[in-house]
Order: sequence, then structure tokens, then C-alpha cells
Amino acid sequence: MLIDYTIKNFVLNRILGITGAALTLVIPFFLWLQNTNHSLDNEQSFCPLKATTGFPCPSCGITKSIVYFYDGNLWKSLSFHLFGPLVVGFCIFIIVLFLVEIKTKKTYFRDWFYNRKLAYYLAAFLIGYHIIRLILFIQEYSWDEIVQQSIWK
Repeated sequence: MLIDYTIKNFVLNRILGITGAALTLVIPFFLWLQNTNHSLDNEQSFCPLKATTGFPCPSCGITKSIVYFYDGNLWKSLSFHLFGPLVVGFCIFIIVLFLVEIKTKKTYFRDWFYNRKLAYYLAAFLIGYHIIRLILFIQEYSWDEIVQQSIWK
């Protein structure tokens, strides 16, 4: 009985992971289909932090980055967020991996996914990248322009 519950829980967790990865890929895809005149550049961000403060959060721009990645414009994709194309590759990898894990009832790459040292390196890289983005953002926009990007217009 305990084994059945564990297997069901294992499969449910993998299905939820596949669903999350698929949504991460599908939502920008539908935005890409609607972005026929490339007006996404000037659209308001969905980010609550940017909407309230005018400053981008560490993940701001990933959706637009994925949209432009789908468009085939890698340079513009990377200009919105460095991790956009990486997110696409990671989501595809996760979908395939979890389908294989459901089929074989085994886990793979567990040591990589639960590696604390790797998590620290990724977090440090993201923090450094975000600090650089904030510095460039502040240099590019005046205080009035930053306020215009928030809800306090």
C-alpha cells in the first residue's frame, strides 16, 4: 500500500512538473502569435514589482525574451533577459526527463537537481546579473521615466 502511494505521488509530481514547464513554454508562444507588429517592446510588464516600483525584478523580461527567441531574434531575446533562451532549453529538458522518469519509474540527475553548491553558484550568478541590469537600467532611464513604468504615473 505504501509503495502504491509513493509511485502515485512520484507520477503526480512529475506530471505537475511537466505541466509547469509546458505552461512556461506555451504562454510566451501565444504572446508570440499575437506579437505580429512587434509591439511587445513597449508593453507594460506583468511583474508586480515593476508595476509598483518601476524597477525590474530579477526575472523581469524572461517572457519577452522567450517571445523573441520564438521569433528567431536571439540578440533581442538576450537583450531582454540572458536566461530566456536557457529557460526554453531547460523546460524542454525537464519535459523529456520527467516523461522518461514516469516511464522507467526511476529518477535521473537527482544529484544535480539537489546540489547545494550548484544552487549557490546559480544564485550568485543571478544576483550579479541582476545588479548589472539595475545599474544599466538606472543609467538608461531618468527618475521620471522609471515612475512612468510603474502604476504611479
